[in-house]
Amino acid sequence: MTYVIAQPCVDVKDKACIQECPVDCIYEGQRALYIHPEECVDCGACEPVCPVEAIFYEDDTPQEWAQYKAVNAEFFDELGSPGGASALGLIERDHPVVAGQPVRTG
Repeated sequence: MTYVIAQPCVDVKDKACIQECPVDCIYEGQRALYIHPEECVDCGACEPVCPVEAIFYEDDTPQEWAQYKAVNAEFFDELGSPGGASALGLIERDHPVVAGQPVRTG
């Protein structure tokens, strides 16, 4: 099991979760953040600091955002398991589900 970042993060990317993650498994895409399912140690440190409540334990992800379990995992299909987000910085792409959403402003 792992944690999942869902739709409320799109176009917000507060990054408080990145600062709390002890294993550096939260990666930054163009419009959203993604948790690497193989690198996450299920500590839960990221969940309470998310200001938009976008992070859920996999089994607790609301049904309306259930597809984000796959979105987070599939984001890493090409990337593999780099072993830490900080060395990569911004990854200039997003999962197609995220990229296809209307841009939120304000």
